[in-house]
Amino acid sequence: MRHARKRWAAALALLLASTAGTASADVHTTATASDLVGYLAGISGRNTLSGQQDGPSSAPSTWQNKVHDITGEYPGVWGGDFAFEQNDINARATVIAQAKSVWAAGSIPALVWHSCPPTVATTCHWDWGDGAIRSTLSEPQWNELVTDGSGLNQRWKQRLDEAVPYLQDLKNNGIPVLWRPIHEMNEGWSWWGGRPGANGSRKLYQITHDYLTNVKGLDNLVWVWNVKDIAGGASHLADYWPGSSYVDVAALDAWSNQQPTTEYYNAMVSTSGGKPIALAEVGTVPTPQTLAAQPKWTYFSVWINWLTDPAWNNNDAVKRTYYDGRVLNRGEVHLPGAPTTRAGQISGSGKCVDVTASNTTNGTPVQLYTCDGGTAQRWTIGTDGTLRALGKCLDVASAGTANGTAVQLWDCNGTNAQKWTTTSTTLVNTGSGRCLDAVGKGTANGTRLQIWDCTGNTNQAWTLP
Repeated sequence: MRHARKRWAAALALLLASTAGTASADVHTTATASDLVGYLAGISGRNTLSGQQDGPSSAPSTWQNKVHDITGEYPGVWGGDFAFEQNDINARATVIAQAKSVWAAGSIPALVWHSCPPTVATTCHWDWGDGAIRSTLSEPQWNELVTDGSGLNQRWKQRLDEAVPYLQDLKNNGIPVLWRPIHEMNEGWSWWGGRPGANGSRKLYQITHDYLTNVKGLDNLVWVWNVKDIAGGASHLADYWPGSSYVDVAALDAWSNQQPTTEYYNAMVSTSGGKPIALAEVGTVPTPQTLAAQPKWTYFSVWINWLTDPAWNNNDAVKRTYYDGRVLNRGEVHLPGAPTTRAGQISGSGKCVDVTASNTTNGTPVQLYTCDGGTAQRWTIGTDGTLRALGKCLDVASAGTANGTAVQLWDCNGTNAQKWTTTSTTLVNTGSGRCLDAVGKGTANGTRLQIWDCTGNTNQAWTLP
């Protein structure tokens, strides 16, 4: 059992009541930035959302699909980028459509912007000399930029205007977004970064916040202040802190080490002043051990193709984190207004529904077993009607409909053999109309599960998370 989930899920009983009668609810609702910030604050110290930065902009579901290929799960946070080249700009509407899609599916959208400097036109390149992302403004140029009403200051606001229609579209649809501008501001690899102090990088972040919030009215943005784990920099984070009124989430990009260090974790907890903290970019998926030792990280996001780079990750390690009891994936995100599901143990006859030997091979039997809190007994009741464990679905063998047909673990395929609805305490398979049933009314460890005519007997009574 995911004990932490049971504790905070109780507080959401009223929200879940609208979908408690069915596991196939199709929920398309709205939420506010405050809802999202409150949710992150509520899971801090107990749970961490999985996440994946996606791209390219023209194909912004590429890497979330890779996550699914590896784990059978989709990330709880999906990341997109407004970016800087013409092909990226042409695909911004595609990125926003993907943000809407992941929200409707039960994930949280996050957006970053590698924006061109205001000294050049709308488009630029990564590091092709002056005016690139990797370039430097002169001191006079920087001072002009952060002086309200100046030429470069006005040109920066015009640059922000390029993003406003897309962010407004999300607002119009009731979708909050984790918004991370001026990212990694404590390192000088970008034209906006590496300037400490009151008139440095944090000043540009403040200008950006005030313009989009106060002038453009974008109250759906969750403002993510972001720094990087540069060597020796943990003690200097305060030089870049813009003030608590400008920050909703404080985020670290962990690149210098394959796991975030205790030093930086403590520095982020201290600097954030009680705000939720997160890992906005990582190369290596945080291990379950890291997340247990550093429990306040509310989400992590793996950077694009590092997910499958063998120098940074391997499939088994990715699975261990995605299947860990504290990690929440798509379908397990319960903030007010988001598509909702339930997750935890399914119990009956004093035992739990269990994947035999935690085996993820297609066809693995599903059985009753003593409740032990392991991953083989953690089931997500999805908005699509599936019951998922270990990245796969509870499945009626060969899509059978006859009494006595066994149930098993199988790759999720969207068929009715894998869809279930609840009526009172029973689980009814959509494809057969029959109930999940313990064979022979057995209660012993290893008792197989099957489908059978719904009888109302105790061997068909299940307590759901």
